[in-house]
Amino acid sequence: MRDRQGHLGRICAIGLLGSATLLLAGNTPRDTGSVKVTVNDLRNSNGVVRACMTTNPKQFPKCRGDVNAYSVVVSAQSSVTLTFKGVKPGRYAIALLHDENNNGKADRALMMMPTEGYGFSRDAKVSMGPPKFSAAAFDVTATDQTQTIRMRYML
Repeated sequence: MRDRQGHLGRICAIGLLGSATLLLAGNTPRDTGSVKVTVNDLRNSNGVVRACMTTNPKQFPKCRGDVNAYSVVVSAQSSVTLTFKGVKPGRYAIALLHDENNNGKADRALMMMPTEGYGFSRDAKVSMGPPKFSAAAFDVTATDQTQTIRMRYML
């Protein structure tokens, strides 16, 4: 009988230790954050603003095929705010598109000039094509952060 009680006592102690570990784990610092982006200077409130955020320089600025990319779509207004939630720490770049006709792509005119608005994190400049990842890249930690990006139009 003593062996059974001793064994039962050890099982209870292990269970309590496991419960305490779970409780303490719930109090550890979070390992993700959010990135809140304010987008200014939209020329109208037509369509939507599409945003993607990636750590992959090869997928920037489109983010297509990047299973780890974050994306957000919001209705267009003169100024919009969008938030990427649950972002893991890393080096990211954001690309924006003011998809005025909400057709899911960046429309272009002759000579491949974009007819819709665009923007990039760190307000990276455009010169004969989108900026390089490194020009738009910024570090994300588990601390929430904010960015302001100006929408730009070529036509």
